[in-house]
Amino acid sequence: MTTTHHPDAGTDPRATATTDSTRTPGGAPQVRPSSHPRRPRPGTIARYIALVVMLIVLAGPLLWQLSLSLKGPDDDLYRRPPQLIPSDPTLGNFADVIDRIPVLAFVANSFIVAAIVIGGNIVLATAAGFALARLRWKLRPVATAVFVAAMLVPLEAIIIAQFLLVRSMGLTDTLLGVALPMLVTPLNVLLMRNAFLGIPDEMEEAAVVDGANAWQRFWRICVPQVKGVISVVAIFAFVGSWNDFLWPLIILTSEQNYTLTVGLNYLRGTFYDDPRLIAAGTIIALIPILALFVAMQRYFMRGLEQGGIKG
Repeated sequence: MTTTHHPDAGTDPRATATTDSTRTPGGAPQVRPSSHPRRPRPGTIARYIALVVMLIVLAGPLLWQLSLSLKGPDDDLYRRPPQLIPSDPTLGNFADVIDRIPVLAFVANSFIVAAIVIGGNIVLATAAGFALARLRWKLRPVATAVFVAAMLVPLEAIIIAQFLLVRSMGLTDTLLGVALPMLVTPLNVLLMRNAFLGIPDEMEEAAVVDGANAWQRFWRICVPQVKGVISVVAIFAFVGSWNDFLWPLIILTSEQNYTLTVGLNYLRGTFYDDPRLIAAGTIIALIPILALFVAMQRYFMRGLEQGGIKG
């Protein structure tokens, strides 16, 4: 006699396998990931909104300057709402800037000043940072406090004293006079100090046991450990000297010695009615900074982590 078994009859619900789970060799159920995407959390959405706002605030003026420098004669500069993408793009504004002012000579002067400032900050800030971090001397805390206090003094408060000092040295209207006040900065000294403080004491103690003096410990042991921070110091020194406008404007009187920031001021005086040329000159001044940062971005980020200011 044959009996008919209903498909649902006698089935144990606990023994029924679901479509979203499998069993491992040990018999334990393994749940497959759900095919439904997770909804973003409110905190994540808020962070992305904050990042977008920061991007607009920080990169917005740069994008507008780039757009303005590429706009042709047929573009309406005062259109409402503003038009970010030019309808008549052209590179002629950059050619006009180069034709109307000696941009290449100004760029060369700026590079000379930047080279002096970078070299001075690398050598002097590194040596001062090593002395504040690794050498033992009585007035070291006082010297550290002086560098910290120097960061709080604005340039406008000491610029007259700087001018009188440079004039007494006979360096007015010279590129060396432009570079002299920026030859070493307190921020770079403190960056190097904190970088040297991060080096384990055991490395230097082993060098002392081997008979190394302070100079040998500095050059052979410590400096190779802080190359990333040295690259940060170089970038800070370059950006500070390249963008400086007030001090070169005061100290320089001859056009052949003008740096790029001072030379671009001619565009605002003579051709003030054409914002395209001013924007093109700004982009020209920005290109070397962007190129340097792109080339040294990896070392810059690593150096910031290594030499950040600590309490």
